[in-house]
Parts: sequence; C-alpha cells; structure tokens
Amino acid sequence: MSNLRAPRDYHNFIDGQWVPSSGGKTFENRNPANNDDFIGTFAESNADDLNAAVDAADRAFQGWRLTPAPKRAEYLYRVGDILKRDKEKIAREMTREMGKVLQETRGDVQEAIDMAFLMAGEGRRLHGVTTPSELPNKFNMAVRMPLGVAGLITPWNFPIAIPAWKGMAALICGNTVVIKPASLTPLSVIMLAEAFEEAGLPKGVWNVVTGGGQEVGEPMTKHDKVSVISFTGSTNVGRDIAIACAPSFKHVHLEMGGKNIIMVMDDADVDLAVDGALWGAFGTAGQRCTAASRIVAHRKIYEQFVEKLAGRAKKLRVGDGLSDSTDMGPNVSAGQIKTVAKYVQIGKDEGAQVVAGGNTLTDGNFAKGFFHEPTVFAGVKPDMRIAQEEIFGPVTAVMQCDSLEEAIAIGNGVKYGLSSSIYTNNINNAFAAMRDMYTGIFYVNAPTIGAEVHLPFGGTKQTGNGHREAGIAGIDVFSEWKSIYVDYSGALQRAQIDTEEI
Repeated sequence: MSNLRAPRDYHNFIDGQWVPSSGGKTFENRNPANNDDFIGTFAESNADDLNAAVDAADRAFQGWRLTPAPKRAEYLYRVGDILKRDKEKIAREMTREMGKVLQETRGDVQEAIDMAFLMAGEGRRLHGVTTPSELPNKFNMAVRMPLGVAGLITPWNFPIAIPAWKGMAALICGNTVVIKPASLTPLSVIMLAEAFEEAGLPKGVWNVVTGGGQEVGEPMTKHDKVSVISFTGSTNVGRDIAIACAPSFKHVHLEMGGKNIIMVMDDADVDLAVDGALWGAFGTAGQRCTAASRIVAHRKIYEQFVEKLAGRAKKLRVGDGLSDSTDMGPNVSAGQIKTVAKYVQIGKDEGAQVVAGGNTLTDGNFAKGFFHEPTVFAGVKPDMRIAQEEIFGPVTAVMQCDSLEEAIAIGNGVKYGLSSSIYTNNINNAFAAMRDMYTGIFYVNAPTIGAEVHLPFGGTKQTGNGHREAGIAGIDVFSEWKSIYVDYSGALQRAQIDTEEI
C-alpha cells in the first residue's frame, strides 16, 4: 500500500483552482474491498459550486473556441502522454476506489489514453463537407460549431474512461466542460483534472464539481448556460434528465442500461464460448452496461455449456483487486450488493436453478468489503425478471433455444439494445445474427464486452436516445452543423428559381 496516495482532503477544480465546497461539507471515500482503507474526503458540493463552475466555463468558452483546433489538440496530446506516464499509479488508485482488478483498471486508463490521442488527431480534421452548388460561381460547405458549456455526468464503473470519452470529444470541438463524477469514484476524475492542469489547459476549460445528483447534477441540467448534457447511468435517471432538459431544449446525450446476450450455437467452439461468457459476465464483477447477463445456448450443447460454465465460475478467485491472484473484485457498494442479493432471490423464487455461486461473501477476508460469488443461473425462461431486468452484478442467466431464429428472438426480447454476440462457426448464422440483432454493438465469437475507442459506442431502445460516444460519432454529440454558401458571381442568384435558366 506504500505506493498509494495517503488520505487527504480533495477539492473541486474550478477556474483552474482547487477550491472546497462553498458550504464546507465533505463526504468520505473508502475502498469497497476493505472499508478500513480510507482514501480521502471530497467536496460535497451544492448549486452555488455548480454555478461557479459553469460561470468559469462560460467565461473560458470564447477564448477556447477561438483557439485553433490543432492547438486545442496539443493539450490533449500532452494529457495522453501524462496519463501514459502515470498509468500504473492511476490504475492502482482506481482499483482501490472502485474495486475492479488491476488488470481492468489499467485497461480503463488505457481507454483514456487512447481517447486523448484519437481526439487530438481530430484537431487536424474535424471533417465537414463540401458540395457542388446548383448555381454557377457559388461554393457550398458545411462546418462544425461548438455548442458552449458541456455538462458531463459520469458513472462509477469506468471512472476515467467514460469521462475521457465524453470530455476529449467535447474539448476538441471547442466546448468547455463541467463534470460531475459519480460520488463513489470521485478520485479518478480528480486525477484526470490533475493531468489537464499539468498539461497547462487554460483555466476554466475543464472544471470538476463533486457531490450528489440532486445537489449538483440536477442544477446542471437546468442551468441556462449549459448547452449540452452527456450522461451515462441508469435508464430511470436518464429519463429524469431528458425531462429536466426538455423545457430549455438542451442537447442531451444519454447512455443507459443494458441486458446483453451471448448466443451459443450448436456448431460453436464451446470452450471458447465459455471463456467469453466468463469474461463477459464476471469482468468488473458484472458491473458493466455491456455485461453478458444473459446467455442462450442451443439445446444440443446446452448441458455441456452449463456444466463447463458453472465449473469455471466456481473456480474464479474473488478478492481485493490489487492482489495479482484475484480474478474478480468486489461490488462497488453495500447498496449494489443488496441489489445483487435481491435478484438472486428473485431468480430462485422464479424457479431458476443456481448452478454456481449465489451467495454474498461476508466471512474472513471478505468481512470488510462488498463481495458476491460469481453466480450462474440455469433453467431460465426468457420472461423471468433475472432475464429481463438489469442487475449490474456478477450474475448471468442461461437459457435454451432450438434454433438461431429463436435465439435472436430471445436476444431482442428485452427493453434494452446495447450489445450482443454470437458464437458460431457458420458464417451464414453469423451474418444473419449481425443483421437481425437490434443492438448498437455486436460481436462474433467474442463476448459482449470489449469495445474499442475508435468505433461508436451506444445502444438502441431504452439504452440510449440515438446518439453515440467514442469514435468520430462522439464529435456529433458536442457540435452543431453550419451550412455556408459563398456566391462569387457578383449578381443575385436564387437557388431553386434561377436554376431553370441555366
């Protein structure tokens, strides 16, 4: 533990300065693997703090939007280099704060590095379009404009990757940022702000306000100087945000829940499918919006698949994510553990069979943390609650099908549409599923997790509101189109009218 930060008081980052909450209140942050491990105190902010951050971002906007995009990119390149240099330190603090194993938090930081470099590259592109005019001696083009102050509300499960997905795209477009990180993982965003500070980002361009959703997030959605809200979290909260933003017609990007499926066909490599199911279901202790919380296996290989999956799940080593011997870390909070335990009981009551796990771990090394066994349900019916509702924990529900068509119908039979996958050695089945699964992300012979930053990330139905983040698509969230017409004919020309005479 000697290479970890000592506990201290952390403040908001507003207008280039580290400042306490105006109300003087703080909240504690502790390690979910060991509640005795005290990480520090953080500002329990209020609307006044949020307003100060928005005002700073609004003041900085004019200068930042007029900074040439290639120059804006230079700051992002610097941040990418800083994150690369400090990757191990940041990953260890993130594991301590959030719980997932060190291998995964290194990946979380790597996503932020990748996004910094990807969006920095866009500083010399930010592509628009040029088209021929229907009139002579006239030039047509479309360019992107920044929106203004971007309000970001980010979750605890990817506490630096998702802020980077949103923040890097917002900045390269010329927006300024106010971010409210999840109260369970504020340090990760503080560390990102430290990187921006070291990179010399102009004051007010990146602002961090920690605190609760009601105290900070809600005022952000209603602030008249905030032009766009980008939120990742639950569908219920996303709905509230959409309603709050509607009266002022704010741009809103929502990335919400998932109930993702792996389809294992009778011609699949079963061992490979089991490998994928373990990683998809129990990576990050199942606390991913892309987690493989549902699996449908063809009846010909169903028993074999369930037996192998359950056997492997029972062997996963649960513990402190900082230990090299740990395969799966804790859940993030006591509340999350209660939710998982509730759904395990629901599954039992519905008649599903627990073939692996099923228990909260509370003895010995687990006594001071929030641990649950990797849990596999078999004999699950598609309409059961454990197969319909997002659990956000280390629980997966295995169902049976007789055909590809039935597997696809089961896969599409939920209110979410984020990620799906198929294991098959039949190219026809792969392409049929690729076409027919109504999800924003699809994998062939891989689990439902593993998105890369240069492709769009997001989903359909109640997973999102039609936008995407990451990739070039992320730029669309944080920019407006402006169509420009330049007439150099020296005469009045009327589109759609004078064209007939040409």
